[in-house]
Amino acid sequence: MSELSERFDTHDPGEKQVAEKIRCDACPVMCYIADGRSGACDRYGNVGGRIVRLDPLTILERRAEIGGEAVAFDAGEAGGGQLVNTGSRFITAIGAGTTYPDYKPAPFIVSQEVEGVDLVTVVTEGIFSYCGVKVKIDTDRHIGPEAATVRASGETVGHVTTGEYGSQMLSLGGVHHLTGGSKAEGRATCDALLDLCNKKAVELTVDGGATVVVQAGQPPVIDGKFESRMRVGCGSATIGMFAAQWRGLVDEVVVVDDHITGVVSEHQAGKVLGWEDTGIKIIGRRSTPGRYFKVSEPGLGWGGTTISDPLSILGEWNPKKGARPGMSLLMVSTTGEQFAYYELDEALKPAEKPFPERLRKSVELIEENCEPALCTVLFVGGAGGSLRAGVVENPVRLTRSVQGLQTYVTVGGAPVYVWPGGGITLMVDVMRVPDNAFGYVPTPALVAPIEFTLRRDDYVALGGHAAEIRSVEDVMAKGGEYLNPRRAVEASGANPWPPLAQLHRREGGAA
Repeated sequence: MSELSERFDTHDPGEKQVAEKIRCDACPVMCYIADGRSGACDRYGNVGGRIVRLDPLTILERRAEIGGEAVAFDAGEAGGGQLVNTGSRFITAIGAGTTYPDYKPAPFIVSQEVEGVDLVTVVTEGIFSYCGVKVKIDTDRHIGPEAATVRASGETVGHVTTGEYGSQMLSLGGVHHLTGGSKAEGRATCDALLDLCNKKAVELTVDGGATVVVQAGQPPVIDGKFESRMRVGCGSATIGMFAAQWRGLVDEVVVVDDHITGVVSEHQAGKVLGWEDTGIKIIGRRSTPGRYFKVSEPGLGWGGTTISDPLSILGEWNPKKGARPGMSLLMVSTTGEQFAYYELDEALKPAEKPFPERLRKSVELIEENCEPALCTVLFVGGAGGSLRAGVVENPVRLTRSVQGLQTYVTVGGAPVYVWPGGGITLMVDVMRVPDNAFGYVPTPALVAPIEFTLRRDDYVALGGHAAEIRSVEDVMAKGGEYLNPRRAVEASGANPWPPLAQLHRREGGAA
């Protein structure tokens, strides 16, 4: 995208139109495009003197009797291919084109009857200056302090947010990074967001923390190391889950964790099982029996701490409280990746011993209960702006219809979460969206597909563009303003469509 961004600098919206170039009005850049060339976004091109959407319009196909199988499709010439129709079709906004400058109806307003319900789906690609991604990184590794700056290509693109249970969280993008900083910051932010939303790997650096390679649906790479699993739980939770596995096999167990380190002999789970006191002392802040905070700073060691030697969190063993020579100790991390076995010598000092087979099963059980490390990328966009005018003549009615569950919103056919409150702020897991669904314009902003589905009578009542409603068959036969070729992709069985359960509902009860 960097080369395209450089090309944007050569486009002057104020220059006069020159011979053999035509002006594209699909975004605010307003490129003049020569025949056979594309605009700065690479989404539109001049083909024989017409502006054409270069990416194909994507139609999701689902076999009614099977529920989600790819179908045969022949692209043919100039998009004249035919779908082998064996089930429901859903015309997505991927490749549809935009409503910009937003005075005109959406590129496709499609009618289709499904199970006796006449539905309308309004299809458009939205230009999102107000957008970003939330990244969930399943790992125990410390990637950086909360609120630390996150960079891509050296530019600020976001920050670390609150850590969740076994996951590190990032907030990237947003209008201030896209448009509120330098040109380089805006470009780097747009590059990173586009690649993340299109399921590509992006290298990020955290100030005061780690270098992280993030890719949706893949494990993270932290400081050059592939992560394999997230933790089973905090140290206290691990004690609660597996205390019964250790009873009678070892005298003491310490589960090392950055947040809550657990000690089985003191923990309530151990007490209920009849665990005897061992006289152990943990160097940390005691919260409740068997639960300790701040045994170490966050890091890349045992249990997300800086610890490489787990004995460093132990103080002197107290013989008056049960410590004795020969007492056995298991120390293990919350992922089961690190573990060690010790026995107290005559001076009540723990000495490392070969790891006994009797404890190996319990460590493997921790590993077995850890889920794979994974990166999740959620696109977040504000759809409360002018793109609504392409759906209905009075935009606030669409907002209220979405908030009232009268209108179902999707991104490339994938269900979204609509945030409560004003506007239409939506969030979608990019792994549920077809590949390469997101684009950009070098203003900079992301371009994302968005579809609004509702009952036809509700759409007309909202003041929708009823005269622009077309059948699926008509769209397939004639395409749209930009002569879109069509492609079919397999509809994911995880993405429910049509949302008949929701759209059957009426105020005051079911339809």
